[in-house]
Amino acid sequence: MRDPGLPSLDQLRVFIAVIDHGGFAHAARALHRTQSVISYTIANLEEQLNVALLDRSKRKPTLTEAGKALLADARAVSLKVDGMRARAKALSAGLEAEVSLVVDVMFSTCKLVRILHAFQKEFPTVSMRLRTEALGAVTQLVMNKECHIGISGWMPGTPDVIERQACGFVTMVPVVAPDHPLAQIEGQVPSAILREHTQLVLTDRSPLTKGQDFGVLALRDWRLGDLSSKHALLRNGIGWGNMPLEFVQWDLDAGRLVQLEIAEGSSFSFPLYVIRRGDEEPGPATRWLMQQFLDLAQSDLHPMSEREAAELAAHKEQMAAQAHAYHALIGKHGDAEAAAEANASGGISGRAAGKATRATASERGPRPPAADAPAGLAVAAPISLRPR
Repeated sequence: MRDPGLPSLDQLRVFIAVIDHGGFAHAARALHRTQSVISYTIANLEEQLNVALLDRSKRKPTLTEAGKALLADARAVSLKVDGMRARAKALSAGLEAEVSLVVDVMFSTCKLVRILHAFQKEFPTVSMRLRTEALGAVTQLVMNKECHIGISGWMPGTPDVIERQACGFVTMVPVVAPDHPLAQIEGQVPSAILREHTQLVLTDRSPLTKGQDFGVLALRDWRLGDLSSKHALLRNGIGWGNMPLEFVQWDLDAGRLVQLEIAEGSSFSFPLYVIRRGDEEPGPATRWLMQQFLDLAQSDLHPMSEREAAELAAHKEQMAAQAHAYHALIGKHGDAEAAAEANASGGISGRAAGKATRATASERGPRPPAADAPAGLAVAAPISLRPR
């Protein structure tokens, strides 16, 4: 038997297209060629390799055992060539004019701000396009080349073209409002009872994980499009759900939310990855940005230095003072409003009026938490939503 010949890159890509598009006719349309050209190319490839790649006895061609083994090699060769071309393009183009980034909504806002602040200093001439998505939508944007890189959780069935590197994790905790029935149960909440209560679930806006559920335990659930809406509903006692610990730590400390002890665990880690297309070589600014996210995984493994710990403690004290001043100001403003309303109605005066104003201020409910920020960065005051 003669030795196999040397297949061309075009033959390998036609072979891949026939499998990916489900037949000769579909591959022909995708590659803008005639079906006869596609069939001829595959026949020549089989002749060169001395093996039958496809079983044509059925209506739809299927891979033979040899075809299954060689398809993986064909994909690897195609990706390597695309990567080499992209790397050459990046080297000739120099610094990119714009970097597009998509971040999973679970990722720490504090860490993101710190990285982007450093990026702006390092590359002042490079524009940034930032998007925030959930679940498979992050991978979808990178796949569609709408974003250069993404910070994504692990997704089953991630396409081969996507490369990923670990960049840390997010700690998730099941929480509920203190007046919710689940919060009244001491100790571990039985799974049977947990399933009877509405669970708030973040929904996926991409087809990559359509029909798949992650961490859904309840028989009834509400699907929400963003994390802020989920947070607001949780604080108001509408269901229970898993939230990033950093996002709700302030609420837990203040008693506005309660962490549940459930059979599946009182907390779990949500791994995060830096993802990009393997057939595109990132430019200098994109590579620098990727490295900052990758360094987070290493920094999480090492304890802070004394200087960093002192800066963090000072920052937390500053944030607490700002929050205290803000709530004091809001409380005074609320008392003044309530007193004015009472005087206008003519039904409350003296000590009774004082009680009414305190009740009115407390009935407005707790204030939403303000996100942490690195030392030296200004932080906006929390937004207070009051019923009209």
